[in-house]
Amino acid sequence: MAKLSHYGEKGEVRMVDVSEKAVTTRTAAARGFVKMKPRVVQAVRRLKNPKGNPLEVARIAGIAAAKKTAEWIPLCHPLPLTHIDVTARLCQNGVEVHSTVTTAAQTGVEMEALVAVSAAALTVYDMCKALDKGMEITDIMLTEKTGGKSGDFHRSSRRKPGPSPLARLRVKKSGDFHRRKVAPRRER
Repeated sequence: MAKLSHYGEKGEVRMVDVSEKAVTTRTAAARGFVKMKPRVVQAVRRLKNPKGNPLEVARIAGIAAAKKTAEWIPLCHPLPLTHIDVTARLCQNGVEVHSTVTTAAQTGVEMEALVAVSAAALTVYDMCKALDKGMEITDIMLTEKTGGKSGDFHRSSRRKPGPSPLARLRVKKSGDFHRRKVAPRRER
């Protein structure tokens, strides 16, 4: 079993020393969902929101937050991010948020991907709370990571068949990320 790396032998909290690790390309993808009432979805669709377009503002907030992850999470290393992609897509029952983050560094970008999704989801909530304070932010999770000593991770047990989000990024940025079996319903 792997051990927790942010603790010393006596249980003291510490930042992991990555100075001996090789610099490699590392990518991570995450997702989250903001569940909304149908009337809020309709307002977002019609851009009838007092604060403007929440999907675009959420996208920008997610990108900005990924760059500030080391300030949000105390023991994260500040990393030179080479790519950040955040999407916020309106579904029948809310907004689905995805992020993909890449670096060439000595440690991974899982936290940057998760922070991007979290900030984007919180921004959607903030921009729509005048319409409904009962929205729910759910299902924030790492969906994939590549590179590094620990190897690749793919949340495959709930993925639909087809190329992964990271594989799709390498080919061309088109299409949707794979969603869980109990995924938000898509607009038609």
